[in-house]
Amino acid sequence: MLPTTLLTNHFLIAMPALADPNFHHTVTYLCEHNSDGAMGVVINRPLDLTFGVLLEHLEITGTLESVKSIPIYQGGPVQTEHGFVLHEGEAHWHSSLHVTDTIALTASQDIIEAIARGKGPRRFLIVLGYAGWGKGQLEQELVDNAWLSGPADPAIIFTTPEAQRWSAAAALLGVEIGLLSPDTGHA
Repeated sequence: MLPTTLLTNHFLIAMPALADPNFHHTVTYLCEHNSDGAMGVVINRPLDLTFGVLLEHLEITGTLESVKSIPIYQGGPVQTEHGFVLHEGEAHWHSSLHVTDTIALTASQDIIEAIARGKGPRRFLIVLGYAGWGKGQLEQELVDNAWLSGPADPAIIFTTPEAQRWSAAAALLGVEIGLLSPDTGHA
């Protein structure tokens, strides 16, 4: 029997044996999980791309120099041409999914323009693409030991250096992920 717990606002922590190159050693923040499937963004896979380059591509001018070096992350393998901003604070942007009372995922250009001018949310992560699972797919992957899951911590998303997010998310569960064997099985 598959688990029925909904995992919105949880981390999916890739097990060491997860060989899919899209998710090897990743932490995914689940923005939505219901009976139809799940959607989230990977929070620890920086791209070789900065916010300044993205602003040039979007032809947004009049931006602060200080924001141009902000890294852009690979949010997942689905719709990699679409940008999303995972952020804290009020979700008063044009297209936001309220994940919790304090965290939202926004997909509209108004938040990008606000960040570029220093008027956006205080803590945020900009990603291209997202991770998605169809009905029952994530539940089966959990049964297959592809992922650890546990409640998310905004500090890991927004302040922990990306190279430490995988181990820090696992540590929330009391797991030292680097010590786990890549071999999987069921007792």
